[in-house]
Amino acid sequence: MNHDFQRLINATSNARLRVRYLAISHFIDGKNRTEIALYLKVSRVSVNKWVKAYLDDGLEGLQEKPHSGRPHRLTEEQRLQLKNHVTDHAINASGGRLQAKDIGLYIESNFGIKYQQSGVYRLLHEIGLSWITTRSKHPKQSIEAQEAFKKIPNRNDP
Repeated sequence: MNHDFQRLINATSNARLRVRYLAISHFIDGKNRTEIALYLKVSRVSVNKWVKAYLDDGLEGLQEKPHSGRPHRLTEEQRLQLKNHVTDHAINASGGRLQAKDIGLYIESNFGIKYQQSGVYRLLHEIGLSWITTRSKHPKQSIEAQEAFKKIPNRNDP
């Protein structure tokens, strides 16, 4: 298990893996685990885990393990259905727009899952949508009146 750690450290863009390689490099150079932890500003327990993983499994033991987490509350099909609903109803022709509370009510009524407003924003981000919307349009808005207003001279005009 003799590796060129300097080359490995320079070759990786993963900062966590780089620190692990650096710790093992110091370990192989004869430094003790407490010195390595102080030098790298990490806990001694972490250095112990990295050294053990390296001694047991080699470089493969230092690789990032998959992170498990809480599963999504909506299935992929439900998320796709939600994305289609939001894109279809985001801008109402008569004015107005979807808001997080409207999307939360849609999720609760169709899927039986309740989300808080911050959860709705996070969910929108995860499905590739933004909660930032266009400016709403008043139902009685007149484009002609707006254009006529723009033609009224004011004292800032040259």
